[in-house]
Amino acid sequence: METPNEELNAPINSENLEFENRIDLAELQESVFSIKKQLQKVIVGQKDMMDLLLVALLADGHVLIEGVPGVAKTITAKLLSKTIDVGFSRIQFTPDLMPSDILGTSVFNVKTSEFEFKKGPIFSNMILIDEINRAPAKTQAALFEVMEEKQITMDGTTYKMEEPFVVLATQNPIEQEGTYRLPEAQLDRFLFKVIIEYPNADEELEIIMREQALENTTKVSKIVSIIKGAKIVEYRALVNQIKIEENLLKYIANIVVNTRSNSFLYLGASPRASIAILNASKAFAAIEGRDFVTPEDIKRATIPVLQHRVIVTPEREMEGLTSTQIIEQIIEAVEIPR
Repeated sequence: METPNEELNAPINSENLEFENRIDLAELQESVFSIKKQLQKVIVGQKDMMDLLLVALLADGHVLIEGVPGVAKTITAKLLSKTIDVGFSRIQFTPDLMPSDILGTSVFNVKTSEFEFKKGPIFSNMILIDEINRAPAKTQAALFEVMEEKQITMDGTTYKMEEPFVVLATQNPIEQEGTYRLPEAQLDRFLFKVIIEYPNADEELEIIMREQALENTTKVSKIVSIIKGAKIVEYRALVNQIKIEENLLKYIANIVVNTRSNSFLYLGASPRASIAILNASKAFAAIEGRDFVTPEDIKRATIPVLQHRVIVTPEREMEGLTSTQIIEQIIEAVEIPR
């Protein structure tokens, strides 16, 4: 039998500590769990990707999904949209795609003798842009306003997007023919860049077995809608109320400022990156059921927020250094608040 002193000296498991939240996050947690459970009916592994997509959804951010062909980039975006009862639109980017093919165009109405604006596929809640790097700069620029301000301006008229509005874009990092590098201004508008790796041997086997078991059904038919789009808007309001101490705000600022003075980086992160880390870390805390941010939440958010916003110097790139490795070094060098 343990003595009172032994009980006091016993190690504390922080996971078992109970605390009372100022904000009721139980429903949010349950919805996130249910959505992930639906996705896992089809998607094997890729747990980090699922977490990042859901965090981006709660943090009101767009996501750039990068991976070689066949690693479930497009199907994941489709499945996520089906778990939420919102409008879904897919736009296949090609070299001949024009801005009007995305935003819409004015059409002359013979009956009224007036021009009417016909909305393009961007007017939806969840937008899947497939192979975003296949369209030229002129078409890429059409997304600048809508991704940042959630509106488009055509012929002097402003059209607001319906909430929630999220862009999920995919790109293939290997193929270069017929592709265009995304402008830095557009990359900066994505909250996260999610890199999807190949599955391991066990996951590969599970993928094949599930495909064999499909028979005459489809992957999408296995997924059911969990929540309404209005709930996402409510959850975002809760995430905004998550508390973060001032010393953690300084921690975020120090990490981002260090990217600007790092000799290995040609381009550092902008203040938009600091705000992105703040919002993402709040969402990470929320899905863990906490109404306060910890340094670990900030660390989890930092790499996917920064890795597409910084540029490695040509010399270091030739040495094989990646932006992710440099960001990891910066995180290790910045003192964690106590």
